[in-house]
Amino acid sequence: MADRDLPRRAARRTARLAALPLGYAGRTALGLGKRLGGAPAETVMTEIQQRTAEQLFRTLGELKGGAMKFGQALSVLEAALPEEVAGPYREQLTKLQDAAPPMPTQTVREQIEKALGPDWREQLVWLDGGPTAAASIGQVHRGRWHDGRDVAVKVQYPGAGEALHSDLRQLARLGRTIAPVMPGIDVKPLVEEMQARAVEELDYELEAEAQRTFAEAFRGDPHIAVPDVVAVGGEVLVSSWMESSGSLATVIREGSQEERDHYGELFAEFVFAGPSRTGMLHADPHPGNYRTIPDEDGNPGRLGVLDFGAVARLEGHGLPAAMGRLIRIAADNDPGGLEAGLRAEGFLKDRTRVEPELLLDYLSPFVEPAQVERFKFSREWMRTTFQRINDPRQPTYTVALKLNLPPSYLLIHRTWLGGIGVLSQLEAEAPFRQILTDYLPGFASA
Repeated sequence: MADRDLPRRAARRTARLAALPLGYAGRTALGLGKRLGGAPAETVMTEIQQRTAEQLFRTLGELKGGAMKFGQALSVLEAALPEEVAGPYREQLTKLQDAAPPMPTQTVREQIEKALGPDWREQLVWLDGGPTAAASIGQVHRGRWHDGRDVAVKVQYPGAGEALHSDLRQLARLGRTIAPVMPGIDVKPLVEEMQARAVEELDYELEAEAQRTFAEAFRGDPHIAVPDVVAVGGEVLVSSWMESSGSLATVIREGSQEERDHYGELFAEFVFAGPSRTGMLHADPHPGNYRTIPDEDGNPGRLGVLDFGAVARLEGHGLPAAMGRLIRIAADNDPGGLEAGLRAEGFLKDRTRVEPELLLDYLSPFVEPAQVERFKFSREWMRTTFQRINDPRQPTYTVALKLNLPPSYLLIHRTWLGGIGVLSQLEAEAPFRQILTDYLPGFASA
């Protein structure tokens, strides 16, 4: 097997994932030895974190499959980590947002022939030898369709399904040992949600159906661009080519404040406008899925959206109106109304007792941006907020144990949390309250 091909054997992948917490433990023991030898504690801890980050995210990226998808999900939440942890991790985390090692060209051609048939070269008349992007379960090549259109050819890695399921099972077992590497982030529900969505993400026919719906809904939109589906078959999805200057990951690393604010606002707009137009929620908010498209003068322009493998098909053709009403009640500082509303929607069970003011405080990450005309997202804000609600010494800590998240809200909650993470990484200022007024059912009329 080629060095860069997807490692398919379950035993090999499991062994590499199992070695992650052992490596962390070994480095911690080594660090203790250095401290006993007189090395400053801060120096030792920084070294441990840097080496741990390097091993953890290099391994997740190289394995691709569920391992890399897990790493990408963590990368979105990087802004919530304490700075002393996030600093050493940031470079390794953000690498997973935009790239991954490619598979060999011959493997790509074999996958295309398997999906589109032996005469695929009559349809796809030119194919770039190297990928333009590579991610968790597939990679993208630029090509030219027989009618002259430039296209993006998304090819699934051989054995991606096996690797995805195997990785997620192993990560679920390793949740407690990985947790110390990512303090404050609950690994278990994150992995469980990925397991629940794994089958859908491997089905390119289902992804093509969702992409067609979004492309039609946003056709001609001045702010959002979605590529058309050209062809789909088996493990290959062909879309119209989208020319861009980079992704949101690029803006996070090196964008101007103008770019951060502009594309952050469009990102938030898409998250809430998408469900009302399509009845679906794009549920994979990591920055590599969003492309920046400058206008003719080179100024910030439209936001391109890719990868529709993870979508939530919503009841009632949109986000729940109750969600908008509850956020508006909380934004208006009505703790009693918030408690009553949460009980009515099943977030609080009948016999559960909680102080309404603590409820309001606990939900502040979702409420504060809606309380002012323009809100400035930042790593510092997200970090401070999540440290407060995850601190066992704080009164709000017990609220999480009392809240019941209905199944219909699970993916909505994770997507919104991820969206807040992206906006905080962008350090974007946006008219968030107006966006909710325009696109979130129930918010304006609560």
